Amino acid sequence: MTTSPLTATVTDSRSALRQAALFLILGEALLAIMGALIKLVSDELSTEQIVFFRNLAGLIILLPMILRQGPALLHTRVWHWHLMRGLVGVSAMYCYFWAIANMPLTEAFLVKLSSPLFMPLIAWLWLSESSGKHSLLALLVGFTGVAFILRPGDDSAFTLAALIGLLGALLAALAKVTIRRMSATQEPSQRIVFYFAVIAAAISLPAALLNWQPVPTHYWLLLLLIGCVATLGQLALTRAYKTAPTGSVGVYAYSAVVYGALMGWMFWGEIPAWSTWVGAALIVTSGVINLRK
Repeated sequence: MTTSPLTATVTDSRSALRQAALFLILGEALLAIMGALIKLVSDELSTEQIVFFRNLAGLIILLPMILRQGPALLHTRVWHWHLMRGLVGVSAMYCYFWAIANMPLTEAFLVKLSSPLFMPLIAWLWLSESSGKHSLLALLVGFTGVAFILRPGDDSAFTLAALIGLLGALLAALAKVTIRRMSATQEPSQRIVFYFAVIAAAISLPAALLNWQPVPTHYWLLLLLIGCVATLGQLALTRAYKTAPTGSVGVYAYSAVVYGALMGWMFWGEIPAWSTWVGAALIVTSGVINLRK
């Protein structure tokens, strides 16, 4: 009995979706581990040091790719966009890492996941991209979820860390829209990633030196591990989105909330408030609305 072309196509599609979902879940797990490691080393090291070592590790890992592809990859005529993306991206990283160090892990992850909510607004203001009704509904639902997490009426919860985390989400959205703007210049993704690593490492070095704390011997291994899991996590996410459309598997990105809750509970005894879970449900709902439409 032979298999029809239609059946084979459906089977291949389902296989690709399963593979992409697994890569996405793996990638988010690795980035969640990175977040937990950042929270751990934040007890002894400054945020500026952690950001620098994270970027330095990423640059070292990218060097073999650059050497393999040759110097032609480095040629660019849009230095200003690379510089903007680097400045904004590093600023977002500072905010996110600082929020991780000063917030419950679950809430820090959730605030980070609010970044896509800002993207349609920035794209509309900057790139004149129109947003449909579903995008506006997703924004309303998503920002309602953020409000539940930040709890502005509760002085014990509405902290500076929460505001810094939200600022980081906004800056991360601006960095992503900058990449979209750069796509019109035909810049390859490898060049964008490499120049971000170079600029981020260069920018973060002076701040790290100014806020240098003695690094305990066993922390060097943790810093190396942060760079490794972060890079592997990004590679896994890239593989996921290359294997299947974002709209089909993007919802699995919210598995980060589960990882954050588990690690926060296991290692720091953090138990999210009921409002955090309501906010999480609303943010996930907003993401599903955007992805499915």
